[in-house]
Amino acid sequence: MENRETYPINIAGIERELPLFEVKPGLRIAILNILGDVELVDACAAELNRLLADTEYDVILTPEAKSIPLAHTLSKVSGKPYIVLRKEYKPYMGDAISTETLSITTGKPQTLFLDEKDVELIRGKRVVLLDDVISTGSTLQGMHLVMDKAGAITAREVGILTEGDRAEWRDILALGHLPVFFE
Repeated sequence: MENRETYPINIAGIERELPLFEVKPGLRIAILNILGDVELVDACAAELNRLLADTEYDVILTPEAKSIPLAHTLSKVSGKPYIVLRKEYKPYMGDAISTETLSITTGKPQTLFLDEKDVELIRGKRVVLLDDVISTGSTLQGMHLVMDKAGAITAREVGILTEGDRAEWRDILALGHLPVFFE
Protein backbone atom coordinates (compact mmCIF):
# COMPACT_ATOMS: atom_id res chain seq x y z
CA MET A 1 0.00 0.00 0.00
CA GLU A 2 1.40 3.36 -1.01
CA ASN A 3 1.82 6.20 1.46
CA ARG A 4 -1.42 8.04 0.70
CA GLU A 5 -2.05 11.66 1.70
CA THR A 6 -4.96 12.14 4.10
CA TYR A 7 -7.30 14.87 5.26
CA PRO A 8 -7.80 15.11 9.05
CA ILE A 9 -11.35 15.70 10.27
CA ASN A 10 -13.41 15.62 13.45
CA ILE A 11 -16.92 14.28 12.92
CA ALA A 12 -19.31 14.16 15.90
CA GLY A 13 -16.32 14.21 18.25
CA ILE A 14 -14.49 11.39 16.45
CA GLU A 15 -11.12 12.03 14.78
CA ARG A 16 -10.44 10.43 11.41
CA GLU A 17 -7.83 10.70 8.64
CA LEU A 18 -9.65 10.46 5.32
CA PRO A 19 -7.56 9.18 2.40
CA LEU A 20 -7.38 11.38 -0.69
CA PHE A 21 -8.17 9.76 -4.05
CA GLU A 22 -8.02 11.20 -7.55
CA VAL A 23 -11.48 10.97 -9.16
CA LYS A 24 -10.62 13.00 -12.29
CA PRO A 25 -7.31 14.29 -13.59
CA GLY A 26 -6.28 17.10 -11.25
CA LEU A 27 -9.16 16.54 -8.80
CA ARG A 28 -8.88 14.65 -5.54
CA ILE A 29 -11.51 14.08 -2.87
CA ALA A 30 -11.33 12.84 0.70
CA ILE A 31 -13.11 9.49 0.99
CA LEU A 32 -15.33 8.79 3.98
CA ASN A 33 -16.07 5.07 4.25
CA ILE A 34 -18.19 4.34 7.31
CA LEU A 35 -18.60 0.64 6.54
CA GLY A 36 -17.31 -1.24 9.58
CA ASP A 37 -16.59 1.97 11.55
CA VAL A 38 -19.06 1.32 14.38
CA GLU A 39 -17.66 4.07 16.61
CA LEU A 40 -18.12 6.74 13.93
CA VAL A 41 -21.54 5.46 12.80
CA ASP A 42 -22.85 5.43 16.38
CA ALA A 43 -21.55 8.95 17.08
CA CYS A 44 -22.94 10.34 13.80
CA ALA A 45 -26.36 8.73 14.30
CA ALA A 46 -26.62 10.09 17.84
CA GLU A 47 -25.65 13.61 16.73
CA LEU A 48 -27.93 13.58 13.68
CA ASN A 49 -30.81 12.35 15.85
CA ARG A 50 -30.17 15.26 18.22
CA LEU A 51 -30.10 17.74 15.32
CA LEU A 52 -33.29 16.25 13.83
CA ALA A 53 -35.21 16.64 17.10
CA ASP A 54 -37.25 19.57 15.75
CA THR A 55 -37.92 17.94 12.35
CA GLU A 56 -41.20 16.11 11.88
CA TYR A 57 -40.61 12.99 9.81
CA ASP A 58 -41.94 9.45 9.43
CA VAL A 59 -39.29 7.55 7.48
CA ILE A 60 -35.57 7.63 6.64
CA LEU A 61 -34.59 6.99 3.00
CA THR A 62 -31.00 6.21 2.01
CA PRO A 63 -29.22 4.96 -1.12
CA GLU A 64 -27.35 1.68 -1.18
CA ALA A 65 -24.67 0.97 0.15
CA LYS A 66 -22.23 2.98 2.31
CA SER A 67 -24.90 4.90 4.22
CA ILE A 68 -26.93 1.82 5.19
CA PRO A 69 -25.24 1.37 8.61
CA LEU A 70 -25.95 5.04 9.38
CA ALA A 71 -29.63 4.68 8.38
CA HIS A 72 -29.92 1.53 10.49
CA THR A 73 -28.38 3.15 13.56
CA LEU A 74 -30.34 6.39 13.14
CA SER A 75 -33.48 4.26 12.86
CA LYS A 76 -32.63 2.54 16.14
CA VAL A 77 -32.02 5.78 18.05
CA SER A 78 -34.93 7.71 16.49
CA GLY A 79 -37.51 4.94 16.43
CA LYS A 80 -38.23 5.75 12.75
CA PRO A 81 -38.13 3.04 10.04
CA TYR A 82 -35.68 3.23 7.15
CA ILE A 83 -35.83 2.25 3.50
CA VAL A 84 -32.90 1.57 1.17
CA LEU A 85 -32.93 2.63 -2.47
CA ARG A 86 -31.24 -0.22 -4.29
CA LYS A 87 -28.77 0.20 -7.17
CA GLU A 88 -29.72 -3.01 -8.94
CA TYR A 89 -33.17 -4.30 -9.77
CA LYS A 90 -34.14 -7.77 -8.51
CA PRO A 91 -37.29 -9.59 -9.70
CA TYR A 92 -38.70 -9.73 -6.16
CA MET A 93 -38.84 -5.90 -6.17
CA GLY A 94 -41.95 -6.07 -8.39
CA ASP A 95 -43.20 -2.81 -9.88
CA ALA A 96 -40.30 -0.76 -8.51
CA ILE A 97 -39.92 2.98 -9.01
CA SER A 98 -36.60 3.92 -10.61
CA THR A 99 -34.53 6.92 -11.60
CA GLU A 100 -31.01 7.43 -12.97
CA THR A 101 -28.23 9.49 -11.41
CA LEU A 102 -24.48 10.00 -11.95
CA SER A 103 -21.99 8.91 -9.29
CA ILE A 104 -18.95 11.12 -8.62
CA THR A 105 -16.96 8.19 -7.20
CA THR A 106 -17.50 5.93 -10.24
CA GLY A 107 -18.14 8.61 -12.88
CA LYS A 108 -20.85 6.36 -14.31
CA PRO A 109 -24.64 6.54 -14.38
CA GLN A 110 -26.39 4.53 -11.69
CA THR A 111 -30.04 3.71 -11.23
CA LEU A 112 -31.85 3.94 -7.91
CA PHE A 113 -34.78 1.57 -7.32
CA LEU A 114 -37.53 1.83 -4.72
CA ASP A 115 -38.90 -1.66 -4.05
CA GLU A 116 -42.62 -2.02 -4.75
CA LYS A 117 -43.20 -3.05 -1.10
CA ASP A 118 -41.70 0.26 0.09
CA VAL A 119 -43.78 2.59 -2.09
CA GLU A 120 -46.75 2.54 0.30
CA LEU A 121 -44.40 3.06 3.26
CA ILE A 122 -43.42 6.51 1.95
CA ARG A 123 -46.48 7.64 -0.06
CA GLY A 124 -47.78 10.80 1.63
CA LYS A 125 -45.13 10.51 4.37
CA ARG A 126 -42.52 13.04 5.49
CA VAL A 127 -39.15 11.53 4.62
CA VAL A 128 -35.58 12.34 5.68
CA LEU A 129 -33.19 11.86 2.76
CA LEU A 130 -29.95 10.52 4.25
CA ASP A 131 -26.56 9.98 2.63
CA ASP A 132 -23.02 9.71 3.92
CA VAL A 133 -21.41 12.45 1.79
CA ILE A 134 -23.37 14.88 -0.37
CA SER A 135 -21.02 16.03 -3.12
CA THR A 136 -22.41 16.76 -6.58
CA GLY A 137 -26.02 16.40 -5.51
CA SER A 138 -26.78 13.81 -8.20
CA THR A 139 -27.73 11.06 -5.74
CA LEU A 140 -29.84 13.55 -3.79
CA GLN A 141 -31.52 14.61 -7.04
CA GLY A 142 -32.23 10.95 -7.84
CA MET A 143 -33.70 10.46 -4.37
CA HIS A 144 -35.98 13.48 -4.95
CA LEU A 145 -37.17 12.04 -8.27
CA VAL A 146 -38.04 8.74 -6.57
CA MET A 147 -39.85 10.65 -3.82
CA ASP A 148 -41.87 12.62 -6.41
CA LYS A 149 -42.86 9.41 -8.24
CA ALA A 150 -43.86 7.78 -4.92
CA GLY A 151 -45.84 10.80 -3.71
CA ALA A 152 -43.65 11.40 -0.65
CA ILE A 153 -42.71 14.68 1.03
CA THR A 154 -39.11 15.67 1.79
CA ALA A 155 -38.81 16.59 5.46
CA ARG A 156 -35.05 17.23 5.44
CA GLU A 157 -31.87 16.46 3.50
CA VAL A 158 -29.21 15.03 5.79
CA GLY A 159 -25.61 13.87 5.40
CA ILE A 160 -22.62 13.19 7.55
CA LEU A 161 -20.64 15.58 5.35
CA THR A 162 -21.16 17.93 2.43
CA GLU A 163 -18.38 18.39 -0.10
CA GLY A 164 -17.35 21.10 -2.53
CA ASP A 165 -18.33 24.73 -2.93
CA ARG A 166 -22.05 24.48 -3.66
CA ALA A 167 -24.04 27.30 -2.04
CA GLU A 168 -27.18 25.16 -1.69
CA TRP A 169 -25.37 22.84 0.76
CA ARG A 170 -26.18 25.38 3.49
CA ASP A 171 -29.74 23.94 3.57
CA ILE A 172 -28.48 20.41 4.19
CA LEU A 173 -28.21 19.21 7.77
CA ALA A 174 -24.64 17.89 8.00
CA LEU A 175 -22.00 17.27 10.66
CA GLY A 176 -19.17 18.79 8.64
CA HIS A 177 -17.87 19.86 5.26
CA LEU A 178 -15.10 18.58 3.01
CA PRO A 179 -13.15 20.68 0.52
CA VAL A 180 -12.19 19.29 -2.88
CA PHE A 181 -8.51 19.27 -3.80
CA PHE A 182 -7.35 20.67 -7.14
CA GLU A 183 -3.84 20.10 -8.40
